[in-house]
Amino acid sequence: MAVTVFIPTALRQFAGDRAEVSVEAATVGEALEKVTGEHAELRRHLYGEQNALRSFVNVYVNDEDIRHAQRLDTPVKDGDTVSIIPAIAGGATTEAEAVKAEVLPTLSNDEIARYSRHLIMPEVGMEGQRKLKAARVLMIGTGGLGAPTGMYLAAAGVGTLGVVDFDVVDASNLQRQIVHGTKDVGRPKIESARDRLSDINPHVKIEAYETRLTSENALELFREYDMVVDGTDNFPTRYLVNDACVLTGKPNVYGSIFRFEGQASVFWAARGACYRCLYPEPPPPGLVPSCAEGGVLGVLPGIIGAIQANEAIKLILGGGDPLINRLLLFDAWKLRFRELKLRKDPACPVCGENPTVKELIDYEQFCGLTPPPAAVQTNSETEGRMEEITATELKQRIDQGDDLQIIDVREPNEYDIARIPGTKLIPLAQVTQRMGEIDEGRETVVHCKGGVRSARAIEALTRSGFKGKLVNLKGGITAWSNDVDPSVPKY
Repeated sequence: MAVTVFIPTALRQFAGDRAEVSVEAATVGEALEKVTGEHAELRRHLYGEQNALRSFVNVYVNDEDIRHAQRLDTPVKDGDTVSIIPAIAGGATTEAEAVKAEVLPTLSNDEIARYSRHLIMPEVGMEGQRKLKAARVLMIGTGGLGAPTGMYLAAAGVGTLGVVDFDVVDASNLQRQIVHGTKDVGRPKIESARDRLSDINPHVKIEAYETRLTSENALELFREYDMVVDGTDNFPTRYLVNDACVLTGKPNVYGSIFRFEGQASVFWAARGACYRCLYPEPPPPGLVPSCAEGGVLGVLPGIIGAIQANEAIKLILGGGDPLINRLLLFDAWKLRFRELKLRKDPACPVCGENPTVKELIDYEQFCGLTPPPAAVQTNSETEGRMEEITATELKQRIDQGDDLQIIDVREPNEYDIARIPGTKLIPLAQVTQRMGEIDEGRETVVHCKGGVRSARAIEALTRSGFKGKLVNLKGGITAWSNDVDPSVPKY
């Protein structure tokens, strides 16, 4: 039977850059075996010990989740789609709703005029708009997702918006983070966002927290709000947000983005699945590229952020059909929406029947990001960790005539933007197949944009038996631009 296996963007580099693979198979397991049999790197990312799917990988047949039961023997029929989904982040009002409606504030004449298009809708009306005014929503981040979400929630009349951010506005943010402008480059994002949101709606109270969200402050912050909107861009904060929401009983309005693909859901342990039910553990560090490495279509966070704002508003109003126990997938390139069903995991360590996570933990360590010991040579006799070289040191060695070869493992389109003179381009996905093009007799410096992909390339080459000396350029070509040659464009 012809079955289509869908490969997500983050894993396509390990499957010959293919989005879909058609195979003849009778079961899910057989379909995955055929695909991963052709692509060893893909298999390594999907399967762990005892040939079991890794916990950060979900598998769906059409829209049904078969991962929890480990049902790789699930039969498939002609025309079915097997989707690999790795981690990349209604009803009437009751006492359990996100916003209680015992005492609602009144609306001024100015507010009635401002919200008139809401007020004439029976699903909102005067009472619904007063609920919005009474609501307290905490947004984590004012970046790609937080920017449109905050702007729409402010425009809608959410009475109090809490905003958590500690970053500053960079020129590279402006392609998608529409709450900030050119004049804000160099300003703290929290200040830029506060000014813009207040300008959109002066009736909204902005509570700004210029701080990093941590295990020490999350619970105290979350208790003061009705719900949390997750606009984070990294796994440690995403798991922190989830666990803190579960422990405080708050809904988690989730969104994530990468290149052309986005996800959205509402994780609310009181009503169903939490984020850990979907992804019990994070992927290994460096497996899923960040938007800084992989890129993101500028309008994509606007679409997903608007969906997050929509879900938050529905929760406040207590109406509609929120994305609880549903995962919405969006492909901007193909303009295609898909919806997958989620199930609460009875064995979930934070919201399951016998939870083991009863307080917040060290999420950097949980995600494998605890800083390693001092780096030393990976493939040396001492079996230490990866050797690194700074951009300044590399320039000094080039100037003194050392016999070095520099391998660039970025993508061709990145190579077109900026390059270090004298480098050879071998994209990460091709590095083991083209290993013969790298001279083992010469010291090899490997670089990418920031140092993550080049480290993965060194690991892959070492596993494949490369015998020469491999050194990672710390900070990648960005460090070269900052510290050696400012004429090299940064992107």
